[in-house]
Parts: sequence; C-alpha cells; structure tokens
Amino acid sequence: MKLKIFYISFFIIILDQLTKVYFKSESYNFGILSLHFVKNYGAGFGVLQGQKILLIAISIFAIALILYYLKGIKKEDVLFYGLTFLLAGAIGNLIDRLFLSYVIDFIDLKFFPAVFNVADVSNTMGALLIFISLFKKRGS
Repeated sequence: MKLKIFYISFFIIILDQLTKVYFKSESYNFGILSLHFVKNYGAGFGVLQGQKILLIAISIFAIALILYYLKGIKKEDVLFYGLTFLLAGAIGNLIDRLFLSYVIDFIDLKFFPAVFNVADVSNTMGALLIFISLFKKRGS
C-alpha cells in the first residue's frame, strides 16, 4: 500500500511539475480554455497573497497530517485515494513555493474565477473523494 501511495503521488507530482515548466514558455487559447503562465503568490482563488511562510507552514502541516492518516488506513478505499491525491497536490504546490516563492498556474477556464494547475486538480479530486468517503460511511 505504501508503494501505491508513492507511485500515485510521484506520477501526479511529476505531471504537475512538467506541465508547469512547459507552460512557462508556451501558451494556447481554445476559446473557453486558455493555457498560459500565471504566477500565484497566494493560495486558491488568490487568498493569502504574499504569505509565503504561512502557506509553506500550512502545506507542511497538511502533508504531515495526511501522512499520519494514510498510515492508519488498512485498506485501499475511497478515503485512501482521496488522501493520496491531496498529498500529491500539496507536495506539487509546496515545491513551487519553496523554490520559486510562488505557484505556477496555467489552466484558465474563462468561466471559472481562478487559474489553476495539475496539483490543484489533484487537491480538488482528493477533497471530493474524501467527501464521498464520508457519505459512504454515513450510509453504511
């Protein structure tokens, strides 16, 4: 199970970092979807702008908490995958904050109020899966 966490997280983190590097120098416009380089000095939707140290601390705390919970999971279920996706997303954006002082975003859906990246998608999928796991446990 630990290897599965590693492989899933590694794949997402590598995909996140490679796409960020690629879109630093490339941009595309497909009408409602634009792929272009944006520096984000805050968190999701631009909150906590310029709070690099706080965002790094929150990320490290979240990663530690996720690893703690993952250690206690006995079977691979919806919660396991949700936490793994959340872990990968947190690490992907933490890498940017540590080495660049900002997060690279590049996915711009013109109807959505924020530009985001692969790590953000992973975080969203993780949160959604955790939410689903909570409802599954309530229903059983």
